[in-house]
Amino acid sequence: MGVGRFVYTPILPLMHAQAGLSAGAGANLATGNYAGYLAGALAGILAPSLVRSRALLRGCLVVLTASLAAMPATHSTTVWVALRLLAGVASALVFVIVASSLLSRLREHPAHLSGWAFGGVGGGIALSGLLVLVLRSNAGWRAAWWASAALCALLAAVSWNLRTEDAPAPAGAAPAPPPRPRTHRWFGALFASYTLEGIGYIVAGTFLVAAIGQGSPGWAGSGAWVVVGLAAVPSAALWARLGRRWSRPGLLLTALVVQAVGIALPALAGGIGAALVSAVLFGATFIGVSTLALATGAHLRFPRSVALLTAGYSVGQILGPLAVTPLLHHGYHQALLLAAAVVLAAAAAAALLRVGFPHATVVVHRAAARTAQGPRPAPVDTAAGSQS
Repeated sequence: MGVGRFVYTPILPLMHAQAGLSAGAGANLATGNYAGYLAGALAGILAPSLVRSRALLRGCLVVLTASLAAMPATHSTTVWVALRLLAGVASALVFVIVASSLLSRLREHPAHLSGWAFGGVGGGIALSGLLVLVLRSNAGWRAAWWASAALCALLAAVSWNLRTEDAPAPAGAAPAPPPRPRTHRWFGALFASYTLEGIGYIVAGTFLVAAIGQGSPGWAGSGAWVVVGLAAVPSAALWARLGRRWSRPGLLLTALVVQAVGIALPALAGGIGAALVSAVLFGATFIGVSTLALATGAHLRFPRSVALLTAGYSVGQILGPLAVTPLLHHGYHQALLLAAAVVLAAAAAAALLRVGFPHATVVVHRAAARTAQGPRPAPVDTAAGSQS
C-alpha cells in the first residue's frame, strides 16, 4: 500500500518534466486518488463484511499493482486520473482490512506490534523513493512506474496469505455485552482532528518532493522522500510505546504540532539541511498520527471507528489538493504554509479531545463483561492499561 499509494509523489516531478503534466493536472491526479480512497473507506462503512474478506484483500493487491503498471501505457490525463482513482479505492480497502485485523487480533498484545505493521507503509515509501532516485538519471517516468509496479507485485506476493479479521460470533454464542459507554463527544473531536490532518498532511504528502526540488539539487527531493519513508518505518511503534507512559490524546497533540513544523520548514528555510529535517519530522509523525487516532477510536469502542475515521481522513485528502491548487501558480511554499496551519487546527481539536478523556473506558467495559461471565483468568490488557 505504501508503494501503490505514495510512489506518485517522487514520480510527479518527472512527469512534469518529461510527460508534459501541468501543476493543475498533477493536483487532479492526486485528487482522483484521494476520491478513490474515500470510496474505499465508505465501502468499509456500508458493508462491514468487506473488511473480513481475504478474497477482496487479494483482489485489491492485484488492482493496486495493475494500476501502477498501466500508468506509462498512456498520455491521457483522464486515464491517469481513472487509474489513480482505482489505486485509491484499493489502497483504502487494504488499509481498512489490515487495520481492522491488527486492532482485533493484537488487542491483547503490546501496542507496538501493530505499530510495526503500520510502519510497512513507510517501508513502501522508502523503497519506492529509492527506486525513483536511482532511475531518475538513467531512465524516465515510464521506467519509474514499471519498476514500482514490479516492487508492488513482489510485496503483494509476500502478503498474499495475510489473515483478515474473524467474523463476529453468531447471535447467542456469547453473553450480551454490557451497555457501551457514551463516547460521542470525544469521538467527535477525534473525527474533526483526523479529518483536518487529512487536509494538511496530504498537501505535504503530494507536493513535498516538488517543493524541495524547487530550491535544491534535483536529487534532493527524491532523497528527502526516502528519508520520509525511513523515518516512518519505526514511528508508529515508537508512538505506541510512548503511549505506555502518556495518554494517546496528549501524544496525538504533540505529533500534530511536530508535523506542522516539519511541513512549514521547507517554505521558511531553503537548503538540504532544512529539507532533511522536514523529511524526518514529517515521516516520524504522519503514520504515528494515524496509528494514535485509530487506536483512540478503538479505545472509545465507537462503532466502525476505523472505517469512519478513514472516511473523514479521505474527505480531508480530497479537499487538500483542491484548496491549494490556486496557490501552485506561485510555487509550493504558500501551499505548505497553508497545510501547516490546517495541521495546527487539527492539533487544537486534539487538545479538546484531552478534556475529560475517558482513559479507563475499556477497562471498565471489560471488567463488567468479566463480572457477567463469572470469575475466570483474564489476560493483561497492555493497551488499555497504558492509558490508566
